[in-house]
Amino acid sequence: MFTSILNLEQGLTILDGVVCCMSALGLGLIIAWFYRRLGYCSHSFTVTLALLPALVQFVIMMVNGNLGTGIAVVGAFSLVRFRSLPGSSKEILFIFFSMAIGLAIGMGYVSFAAFMTIVVSMSAWLLFTLLQPNNLQLYKELKIVIPEDLDYTEVFDDILQSYCKSAELVRVKTIQLGAMLEMTYHVELKEVKQEKHMVDDIRCRNGNLNVIVAKRQAMQNEL
Repeated sequence: MFTSILNLEQGLTILDGVVCCMSALGLGLIIAWFYRRLGYCSHSFTVTLALLPALVQFVIMMVNGNLGTGIAVVGAFSLVRFRSLPGSSKEILFIFFSMAIGLAIGMGYVSFAAFMTIVVSMSAWLLFTLLQPNNLQLYKELKIVIPEDLDYTEVFDDILQSYCKSAELVRVKTIQLGAMLEMTYHVELKEVKQEKHMVDDIRCRNGNLNVIVAKRQAMQNEL
């Protein structure tokens, strides 16, 4: 049975603080290591994941046992607002994961925090690995620039049907003071090797204006 190592009646001791702090840092490092195993991430984000449990644990321990605990919990979870840029679902998941572990340690449930760190980390690693699409390189975002007087509704349909399993027009935007239109498609290619031929055919149709083919994964993962 998971029990708290803290005795609120006697107050916090130096040993309690050291054990909780070292546990939070250790589990934070484990979380950061598992996250890096799932793919590329920035150095600063890795450090944040490693230190966040210790910071949340510190805040919770300082107010544990009084009315401020509820406010501290809400404040701790509001730290997710520190990300000014749109984050992927995976990043948001691990931020909440790190804060939850810090919350558990701050309340003295070190063994429970360690247990959940292993369970959630292994589950995330298995799910993100096993459920990864097999042909992710086939999913692309296609941007085509055309003159503003060109009827864009069906102008590229035959080309896209030849090279793509599916194609969806998701946005049309005016650029260069309305002189040009930028069309954005989400496409699934039939074969990766045919991408260059598709771009060449589109350039012949749009007067050799800009054509951009990019990955769709980052956009699909954003929250």
